[in-house]
Amino acid sequence: MDAVRIPRPRGRARRRPAALAGDKGYSYPRIRAWLRRHAIRAVIPLRSDQRARHRGRPPRLDRTAYRRRHVIECCIGSLKESRRIATRFEKLAVNFLAVIKVAILEQYLNLLFSDRA
Repeated sequence: MDAVRIPRPRGRARRRPAALAGDKGYSYPRIRAWLRRHAIRAVIPLRSDQRARHRGRPPRLDRTAYRRRHVIECCIGSLKESRRIATRFEKLAVNFLAVIKVAILEQYLNLLFSDRA
């Protein structure tokens, strides 16, 4: 999370997002407490085993924000169609990031110069 930079129209970039969306796999008290300490809104649904034994008011889930998470999931899924990214052939993180950027450029160029657009 410390590597996140959210640009703003003026001033320096924000280092923390306003909200973090995750699936039920991220629904742990430790993660929710960390997000609360850093003033980040959690958009994470409760797991079924947590709902049964949860005391008090359950955390509110912003359903529209959670549905927007689908865009990111589709982007990651299409990137993983590249075998080099899915199996992570690159040992160094810098080289892996470069491969991801090339794959994103390839997707953008395919979209830009396709007959469907």
